[in-house]
Amino acid sequence: MKEASRIEAIIEVLDDILKDHLPADIILDKYFKNRRYIGSKDRRFIADSVWDIIRKRMKLTSALSGNISARLLAGLYFYDNDLDLLFNGEEYAPQILSKEEKNILKKASLFSDYSQEVFYETPQWLINKFDDLRLLEALNSKATIDVRVNLTDRSNAKERLKKEGLFFCNTPYSPIGLRSEDRINLNNCMTYLDGEIEVMDEASQLISLLCNVKSHHKIIDYCAGAGGKSLALASILRNDGIIWAHDISQERLNRIKKRAERLDITSVKIINKVTDCDYNRFIIDAPCSGSGTWRRSPDAKYRLTKEKLEKICKTQAEILDFGAQHTKQGGLLIYITCSVFREENERQIEDFLNKHPDFTPINHNELWKNALDINVYPFSSGKYLNFSPLTTKTDGFFFCALKKK
Repeated sequence: MKEASRIEAIIEVLDDILKDHLPADIILDKYFKNRRYIGSKDRRFIADSVWDIIRKRMKLTSALSGNISARLLAGLYFYDNDLDLLFNGEEYAPQILSKEEKNILKKASLFSDYSQEVFYETPQWLINKFDDLRLLEALNSKATIDVRVNLTDRSNAKERLKKEGLFFCNTPYSPIGLRSEDRINLNNCMTYLDGEIEVMDEASQLISLLCNVKSHHKIIDYCAGAGGKSLALASILRNDGIIWAHDISQERLNRIKKRAERLDITSVKIINKVTDCDYNRFIIDAPCSGSGTWRRSPDAKYRLTKEKLEKICKTQAEILDFGAQHTKQGGLLIYITCSVFREENERQIEDFLNKHPDFTPINHNELWKNALDINVYPFSSGKYLNFSPLTTKTDGFFFCALKKK
């Protein structure tokens, strides 16, 4: 693609993203899927530029004095280039910049005194939820590429990836994880296509291991989504036993089958109605704000509202109550979010325990050592586990296992 055509593609994608209706990764995937003629280098340039603009959205908008549009954002981002060549009006290129647009770009300054929300690239009402702003800074950084090995040895998968020219190191905590600091496209990676690895953040891998499932357990992944946890649990058990996967969205559940085929997973079964009350592991990967994944989805913070968060918290409490009814005595009710907000995490558990005195949190320090055989314990408490890019160099996750008396 010509340089100007790349800029036009970036503008087209940004136009959709700025509506704050759909996640940016879905918009990008759809854009490229409908334009398979775009080469891999061009795709990378377009995607990298879009994500970088999203991460700097507030600073760029502030510099433009609030005159936000996809054209102006792209114009300011590429201001050091010859904008007359990039915005030339030719076929597949952006239209020529108007006199007004040129004046706005000329006056723009990226070196002014920023307000707190502009500095942290986060709406103020969300900033107010952070006691430690270093965590917010960490959530604004770029994420690594983490994968878990599937039905194979980590060293074998690592060596095979190396032969494909892809260099991964072992994850610091997860014994089934590999990490790359580089942005990697796995669509043409044979190790991935053959099902030996699956994309999964290290915290999510660790949480799957901390569920401490056994083949004789009756296990349900209640908010299974597209089956990430279900497939990981099945891999940990080497297809021995059954993992029941449930979700209110049939569309999300339908993705499990295709993923399971690639991964050679046969022990995940779909369940549409949950009536049994004797689950040894009732696992709730609850719907949440997704604040812990802002490194990967920086656009998500602009789609979140106070009303949405209140609704999410209400749903989480209802799901916990449901899980309590269906957990076997002596079994574990496991609550997980990919959020860093207290109202979705600690407060949910505190409210739940006040209503359900027949449940008690287990000692997570002991669980960590027994399930992972790791001496290093990177958490300040044994009551809950709070993963974050600040403390564990992972996405932000919350984990709490409650035992039914």
